[in-house]
Amino acid sequence: MNLTDELRRRDLDWIVPDWPAPPNVCALMTTRNGGFSTGECRSMNLGVRGDDPLAGVRNQALLREVCGTEPLWLSQTHGTRVVAVDRAQPLADGDAAFATEPGRAAAVRIADCLPVLFCDRRGTRVAAAHAGWRGLAAGVLEAAVAAMHAPAAEIIAWLGPAIGPAAFEVGDEVRAAFVARDPGAGAAFAPYPGRPGKWLADLYALAAMRLRDAGVVSVHGGGYCTATDAARFFSYRRDKSTGRMAALVWGFRRDRCARAAGRAPPATRGAALSEQPARPAMLRLSPFALPAFPRF
Repeated sequence: MNLTDELRRRDLDWIVPDWPAPPNVCALMTTRNGGFSTGECRSMNLGVRGDDPLAGVRNQALLREVCGTEPLWLSQTHGTRVVAVDRAQPLADGDAAFATEPGRAAAVRIADCLPVLFCDRRGTRVAAAHAGWRGLAAGVLEAAVAAMHAPAAEIIAWLGPAIGPAAFEVGDEVRAAFVARDPGAGAAFAPYPGRPGKWLADLYALAAMRLRDAGVVSVHGGGYCTATDAARFFSYRRDKSTGRMAALVWGFRRDRCARAAGRAPPATRGAALSEQPARPAMLRLSPFALPAFPRF
């Protein structure tokens, strides 16, 4: 499956992470474009509020068509709870999810908070985390890394679109929450000119510091700003009432990926995602979901 070609064929500006993931791991970040919603949620809204329910159904169906998998959606609380996709029910409370079975997608929804996607170098497990400043300060990324049960040095992380360091204004209490744990985190805060007690926070830098301290050295992505790019991204900070985008990651058996690319399957395979036996798809449908349309 080549997601880049599929997005180009459909004229979608969604983002395929540029990271050194193994070939049996797929990842995707939607933008606000390409869907069916109108008004303040125009057009690829994957949130559950403030939209026409039929448009939500069509948006989720499009996502499944492109990905060939059904994400497990979470009820996000800005906390640190990590949910096992393989066992959880839809809309379980949590801000991170991990999966070890083929075709099961870990997903988060965002509109300024930082989405972080993970996989291990063998392609045996994947995870996604929703990191607003509260969850980031409380340790949601460390919790996601721990839930993967893989050596941290073998984990690859990708930082998706979030509010950028020139737009994320915070107060003294936010800076204090990070600096209390790590004085070096102060480098990720710049004084807001002319506004005493206000700071511009760099979520990307803060996340990279936390991942480094957790032993994750392969960190990629960053460089976007959801708040200043209204043509491409939803932003709660900018618009208050708005839609949600999604970041998701999933894996397939390596022999399936090899056949899709016209190669012979490998003689040996790793564990978990790489060697689970084929099984019929077991879909966990969200409130807006329709049956999946398999494409790949």
